[in-house]
Amino acid sequence: MRILDKYIVKELLGPFIFGICAFSSVFIGTNTLFKIAQYVTKYGAPVTSVVKLFFYSLPNIIVLTFPMSMLLASLLAFGRLSGSSEITAMRSGGISFSRLAMPVFIVAFFVSIFAVAFNEVVVPKANAGYNYVVKNEIERNTAPKSQEHIIIKDVKNGNLERLTYARKYEESTNTMHAVSIQEYENGNIVRVEHAEKAEWNKDHWVMYHGTIHDLSAEGNLKRTMKFEQQIMPIDKTPTTITREQKQASEMTIKELKQHIKVLKSEYVKSTTYEVELQQRVSIPMASFVFALIGTPLGLQPQRSSSSIGLGLSIIIIFIYYTIMTLTTALGQGGALPVYVAAWIPNTVGILAGIYLIRKASR
Repeated sequence: MRILDKYIVKELLGPFIFGICAFSSVFIGTNTLFKIAQYVTKYGAPVTSVVKLFFYSLPNIIVLTFPMSMLLASLLAFGRLSGSSEITAMRSGGISFSRLAMPVFIVAFFVSIFAVAFNEVVVPKANAGYNYVVKNEIERNTAPKSQEHIIIKDVKNGNLERLTYARKYEESTNTMHAVSIQEYENGNIVRVEHAEKAEWNKDHWVMYHGTIHDLSAEGNLKRTMKFEQQIMPIDKTPTTITREQKQASEMTIKELKQHIKVLKSEYVKSTTYEVELQQRVSIPMASFVFALIGTPLGLQPQRSSSSIGLGLSIIIIFIYYTIMTLTTALGQGGALPVYVAAWIPNTVGILAGIYLIRKASR
């Protein structure tokens, strides 16, 4: 049966690569190039910056096209085999639906795993590079002068040493408001500091009107001290702090978890980051979900035309991403639990796939 597996995978590979190229071209043509054109006309972006933006935008686009391409590949591959009566011949030879579909499901599963890893390792760095070019090479000094919910991490020898949070940071005055600092030793919090504000004074930060809480190794309060003015235990300049701030799309899963933990400790709404965290896995796993839907549909005898397969792909993709857009908005707004909001599209897809597989197996 290895020959059959290789044959089906070979039929799958061509449409999958075609799907990545085709869907990526659609995203690039309708979104990426439009944004780049705006940067050129509004800010006079140089050619080198435009080229960087184009290449930095590709990883995020490619990872979104994996599920779409897997759906298209399963529809077109089995549609072609069905249209040339090869599926009929295989079924007549005693090969079951599950045996025919198994190579596709295995390939789709590994594509999903690869997409999760790609989305964790490559995409955040590419998004960070994209935003850096926009802010520092194109917009330059036209960027906003204040930011909210600033988080500063001090890491030493791979271990988190200090975590600093500021509710608001004003770049124009180099001032942080509602500052909170957590200091760690061997992974345990040993000191917590709060201050009304902190200001940059030549070469260091100064905190004003705050308290210091020393904690034991068990997390119990040892002592509390108040201060009117104290040097802040970080040496990062305002420019460095501004550059280190990341959007949700620029963070790894570990960084998202840390960010969410800090926001929750300060009683700040974190649902946007929580939904992003769940979608780091749920969206790449849609490749497997789409294979569950596309395989039984492709095995239908009437799916002989590639145009029908492409049309079905567009309809299914539209339905999936419509559901995802709605549930994402509801999850970020708090109307739905984060886990439910992130995984509803895949759950609906899995249920539809199971129904279609049972129907095709008969």
